[in-house]
Amino acid sequence: MTDKTILVIGTYDTKDDELGFLAGVIRDQGGHVVTMDVSVLGDPSKPCDYSKHDVAQEGGSTIEAAIASGNENTAMQIMASGASLLAARLYQERKFDGMIVLGGTMGTDLALDVAAALPLGVPKYIVSTVSFSPLIPAERLAADTQMILWAGGLYGLNSVCKASLSQAAGAVLGAARAVQMPDPDKPLIGMMSLGTSALKYVIPLKPALEDRGFEVAVFHATGMGGRAFESLAGQGAFACVLDLCTQELGNHIHGSNISAGADRLTNAGANGTPQIVAPGCYDLVDVVGWQPLDARWDAHMKHEHNRLLTSIVLEAEERKEVARAHSTQLATAKGPVAMILPEDGLGEWDRAGADLHNASGLADFLAEIEATLPANVTAHRIACHINDADFADRVLEIFDGWCADGTVAV
Repeated sequence: MTDKTILVIGTYDTKDDELGFLAGVIRDQGGHVVTMDVSVLGDPSKPCDYSKHDVAQEGGSTIEAAIASGNENTAMQIMASGASLLAARLYQERKFDGMIVLGGTMGTDLALDVAAALPLGVPKYIVSTVSFSPLIPAERLAADTQMILWAGGLYGLNSVCKASLSQAAGAVLGAARAVQMPDPDKPLIGMMSLGTSALKYVIPLKPALEDRGFEVAVFHATGMGGRAFESLAGQGAFACVLDLCTQELGNHIHGSNISAGADRLTNAGANGTPQIVAPGCYDLVDVVGWQPLDARWDAHMKHEHNRLLTSIVLEAEERKEVARAHSTQLATAKGPVAMILPEDGLGEWDRAGADLHNASGLADFLAEIEATLPANVTAHRIACHINDADFADRVLEIFDGWCADGTVAV
């Protein structure tokens, strides 16, 4: 319990006491600490293990250049680049086991870059005055970033901020001790879905894939889930992706805050990762349920899923726009793509006889997507619903074929 080392990062010229308190709590709990200073103008009360000069140099710059820029944003981006590269290198050298960064908006901006530079499973904690704020876009968050609100601590230590800082220190050390890192030797399948009230294919597919020797990670398509999925796909973490719920793409192009970013449906393809895709729940745009709805949705059918989330049912032309977006995103893929198009519906509420079923809207969508799919995508139109057994069977048929011919590494 005494062999875990935490990298403590911050601007030691202005937050020396707070960072020192964090380090002290970690040491009191039996952990070790290495420190990294990302200040620009001032100096810490005592030298850090990695100085601001080390940080700037790692990023190919200097503190003098940061100061000479005359712009605090430019200066902090210099430090963010250096801190990200230095932290990534130090982790590869196994110099630390977990990372914690303390900051306001400037420090948080840097912290997000550092967290994104570290692999999945490395504990990464951000103690920030803007934790959980809408200032932080989904695309800036690494898949397993943890955030703790730095309450009452903008200027110096007090009992309120010590409560936050001590919890953060214990959390990162505890995470470093408890974490079970992903098994790099077991091939991983990334799957997108929603809850089983809407999409049920995960129930047969997950055990079937596990029986074939694969590990399956299922991501919830509610903005942050898709962001995590895309982040890992961009790192080449998946042997194959089953992107069977692309609903976040419609959220994004129709302006919802529940977005996984503009690069949704692109990162697996950029790495050449094989993709089996289905536009699950394409007909819905999810919006924040407790906020007033935009007037553009007044005439649309709606499904109030819970107090947090409301789903807007798209009309014909809006569905066609979503279809074209799928084709645009997938056109950039460097690896094989199979698009499965169930013609009886793409969500449980879209079955014949269900509340949100729209046969003509579904037909328009399928026609548009078939007409616009690029040549690198193979379409599989099937006479079933996405939640039927026949859909899961077709997914496995394609997957097994790819395993047999070496497209998917076993």
